[in-house]
Amino acid sequence: MTSGDDQALYVLPFDHRHSYITGMFHFKQPLTSQQHADVCDSKQLIYEGFQLALEAGVPRDAAGILVDEEFGSAILRDAHQRGFITALSTESSGSEEFRFEYGDDFARHIEVFDPTFAKVLVRYNPEGDHALNLRQEERLKQLSDVCQASGRRFMFELLVPATAQQLAGLKGDRAAYDLTMRPQLMVEAIHALQDAGIEPDLWKIEGLAERHDCVRMVEAARRGGRSTVSCIVLGRGADEASVRSWLATAASVPGFIGFAVGRTSFWDAVAAYRERTLTRVAAATQIAERLREWVDIFERGRLTHGIRAMSGVAS
Repeated sequence: MTSGDDQALYVLPFDHRHSYITGMFHFKQPLTSQQHADVCDSKQLIYEGFQLALEAGVPRDAAGILVDEEFGSAILRDAHQRGFITALSTESSGSEEFRFEYGDDFARHIEVFDPTFAKVLVRYNPEGDHALNLRQEERLKQLSDVCQASGRRFMFELLVPATAQQLAGLKGDRAAYDLTMRPQLMVEAIHALQDAGIEPDLWKIEGLAERHDCVRMVEAARRGGRSTVSCIVLGRGADEASVRSWLATAASVPGFIGFAVGRTSFWDAVAAYRERTLTRVAAATQIAERLREWVDIFERGRLTHGIRAMSGVAS
């Protein structure tokens, strides 16, 4: 990435697997061929919503999709052919510890789909299990090295779940953890991962309530001369009001270039389509409208704070 501030990136992520299969479909592994087809079709619906959003004015050179190989291989191939920005998830779904979805063969799977970004989701608390963190760092260094060697962009989704001890100190108040502890732990996590030789081009950051905490995230991501590294805010599957607030806050900070909002964008529409209370076109249109709303909020936030116009990320 050539510039940290002037490249917009608006991602519609639908790489959810374990939580999606169990929460949306109530399926259990292993899936039947028909169940697998049903999940694939629902992701195709989300992709149709993405394309409608582009038709409705979401900037093509800034919009992208994040999807998994298991249920989205056809989508990844089509999006690549159309020149869309794509991100491919590399982690095994449903595991608290980061492992590659395809083990030692992970690099070949990335090359097959040739995504704009190789993406990873990792739960990493710097005050958590030290041995666990070291194991994850070792695998993440492999992915970082593969991306650097191949010129592939690396997208890192960092989740910092509270430890039992941290929560106990706050009497179980998760909201207090998010506000008072998580931001500092996120900074420490970014530093630790960088010190371990892991070099993302883009950090996906859980929504933050305070602007100064967003500033701290950018400073951490860009420390030590990493001036081309940027951040995007993720939706965490939260309610619409929370997502709107997080987007507006992040948009006011140079170095936050966009967002990745998934479940809040598509969950209700897919559920309604499955329940046959929305037609396929209506469901896709609802997804498109949500994505367009997030873009409008983010771009208004940038404009309000005088942050220069963004040109988009070349695919």
